[in-house]
Amino acid sequence: MRFDVVTLFPELFAPFLTTGITRRAFGSGAVDVHLFNPRDVAEGNYRRVDDRPFGGGPGMVMMAEPLEKTLNLIHQERGERAKVVLFSPIGRRLDHAQVQEWASSEGAILVCGRYEGVDQRFIDTHVDVQISVGDFVLSGGELPAMVLLDAVARLQPDVLGDADSHHFDSFNPALDGLLDCPHYSRPEVWAGQGVPEVLLSGHHLNIARWRRDQQLRITALHRPDLIDLARNHGRLSAQDEALLASIAIMAG
Repeated sequence: MRFDVVTLFPELFAPFLTTGITRRAFGSGAVDVHLFNPRDVAEGNYRRVDDRPFGGGPGMVMMAEPLEKTLNLIHQERGERAKVVLFSPIGRRLDHAQVQEWASSEGAILVCGRYEGVDQRFIDTHVDVQISVGDFVLSGGELPAMVLLDAVARLQPDVLGDADSHHFDSFNPALDGLLDCPHYSRPEVWAGQGVPEVLLSGHHLNIARWRRDQQLRITALHRPDLIDLARNHGRLSAQDEALLASIAIMAG
């Protein structure tokens, strides 16, 4: 798959694409990332890409013309039209289901806005999808683009050290959309705190049940909305419901 990133600061992506375990996806081309700077196609001595907003107000707005020229250049290189994504507050909140969709797609063109935003006419004409990574404001779309690329990259074959690792991530359908359980490693006792005995027992069924119970407890405490979602999709067993009922009684 190919992702083309439209950004005024392509240098921000260099360490991201070459560091950490996901570099395997980017280095191998499994997730092929290309960077395009609108300044490279902007006109004038100053290669201007932004201007003051009509109607007044603070800040600057990214101009439609350099963005469109960049988009046309990308379409020419790709040889086909790809979905254009803009990271913005009005977009659908990024979640695991969306990441899975992008991870099995042909990729997209990611537009990283800056300043006060992007000229609405460019958005109306060219943007297919808007994505938000949360209810807060960032200085630009570069970090959200990296978030999406990282999440997509780790779902690709042979990227993680253990091929099954991502199946046990929080929100994964393999966990019925619940949060993950706690994890422990060596030493067996650290700062006076021991590892739960069940994890040392070697009894795989008991370990699996303990992990499931912990997932339910943590999710019920921190993200009860995910419990409701799992229940609505019929993902909870009678044993799960009994544990949740006991948690509710103790909390009451």
